[in-house]
Amino acid sequence: MNLEVLKNTLPEITDPSLLKALMEEGNLHEFQPGKIITEPGKFIKMVPIVLEGSIKILRVDEDGKELFLYYLEPGETCALSLTCCSASRPSEIKAVTEEKTVLLGVPIHKHEEWMDQFKQWKDFVAMTYQKRFQEMLVALDAVAFKRMDERLMRYIIMKMKQQKTNELHTTHQEVANELGTSREVISRLLKQLEKKKWIELGRNVIYIRDDFEELVSG
Repeated sequence: MNLEVLKNTLPEITDPSLLKALMEEGNLHEFQPGKIITEPGKFIKMVPIVLEGSIKILRVDEDGKELFLYYLEPGETCALSLTCCSASRPSEIKAVTEEKTVLLGVPIHKHEEWMDQFKQWKDFVAMTYQKRFQEMLVALDAVAFKRMDERLMRYIIMKMKQQKTNELHTTHQEVANELGTSREVISRLLKQLEKKKWIELGRNVIYIRDDFEELVSG
């Protein structure tokens, strides 16, 4: 692992001692797209920090239905993973790589040591909790207060920004799973957007207009 890459990915961490500890104690893990990193009932054995790629975090109910919560981007870790690590509890979420992803895995015992040893690590963890809490509030508000068409358009915008492309390679079923609804509902709503000429549907791909976000907000 390159120290400069680590500094660029985690700009908020400037303490040389903490950077050295991350270099020496952290383990690199590389995953291909679509890899399930953890799922409900599994114990998390590390604090994962994304160096490259992205991970989607999903909540799964007893019937196997999934609900998208948030993405992990480079320089970020998962608050729910931190909670499970600290409490020695099994995972309550499903984490799946969206693209080729490289993680820096911090051993659980080092995470606990560093909370007392390094102020910047404690601040990094606190910032993670705050950010993820806000993101989960947004996800909760969307489920509780927004219509499915609004949630779908918000989802499309988020995917565009996360993947930095106007072509989303996904199936209607995958979108439905992440939004916690049926494929038929998503197909119908996507057809409505296509009729408006806001998107164009292909085989397992959604082509999105450059001004889609402006159309939605307008």
